[in-house]
Amino acid sequence: MKTVGVIGLGNMGRGMALSLKRGGFNVLGFDAAPGVADKLQEEGVQARVSIADITRDADVLILSLPTSDIVEQVVLGEGGVAASAKPGLIVVDTTTAEPASTRKVAAALAAREVGFVDGPVSGGPKGAATATMTMVLGGSDADVAAVEPILAVMSAKRVHVGPVGAGHVTKIINNMLTGVHLLAASEAVRAAEANGVDPHKLVEALNGGSGKNSATLTNYPTWIFNGKFDSGFTMKLMRKDVRLAMALLESAKATAPIAKEAGRLWAASTDSIGDAEDFNRIVQFIDKQ
Repeated sequence: MKTVGVIGLGNMGRGMALSLKRGGFNVLGFDAAPGVADKLQEEGVQARVSIADITRDADVLILSLPTSDIVEQVVLGEGGVAASAKPGLIVVDTTTAEPASTRKVAAALAAREVGFVDGPVSGGPKGAATATMTMVLGGSDADVAAVEPILAVMSAKRVHVGPVGAGHVTKIINNMLTGVHLLAASEAVRAAEANGVDPHKLVEALNGGSGKNSATLTNYPTWIFNGKFDSGFTMKLMRKDVRLAMALLESAKATAPIAKEAGRLWAASTDSIGDAEDFNRIVQFIDKQ
């Protein structure tokens, strides 16, 4: 498998495509936005003009798309992947997507002898550009093994968590915890300030103790304390992931009062923090309820 196609060349897809090129693969790129793929040609990524065009020539196809609806459109729509794929192609979907939709897409591809691995990623645009992402993988042992050499050059860690759909379940739970951690850490920072403790010193202390979490270890030092709020991940995308988590909890009839309260707070922030803002802005949200 020497030729890898990447559909979706945004913040994440672009980094993955360039990491694959550096890893020695022949990389093809397609994005629905005019001119996006062309800009990568100078860096060795071959621009393709349509989904069908990229699908026909790829041995493995990486999807980096915003939502399950768009994944279904790209794969199952007219002129999409399913209609153009040759038997033996394997599709790796790095989108944070709905597990039920994922299984639907995988079944449609299987009917055409096309493999499918859901491989959502963590690490943000920097992780994609530096091949330091973590991937959680759902799929058959054979399909996961077949794409391992490709995934190994675009990520630092991969965990095969189960059959198709399991990767997306795991990623949704991961992002649910990220949402909880940010809200909880923001409360800790405000409590420290109210009691005369320097928030920077608080976070330093927490990171040496049992209270540390992803927000204190990464988000506050990297994007919040310095006021940059430029992680490359928007409120819109995080709210979408939190909604997916709430739907997952509901479908499983899970008892999860803390996570559900976090879901309510993320939804309530819509009126005061715009969709285009960095997702770390949630630490500035004060619930009026």
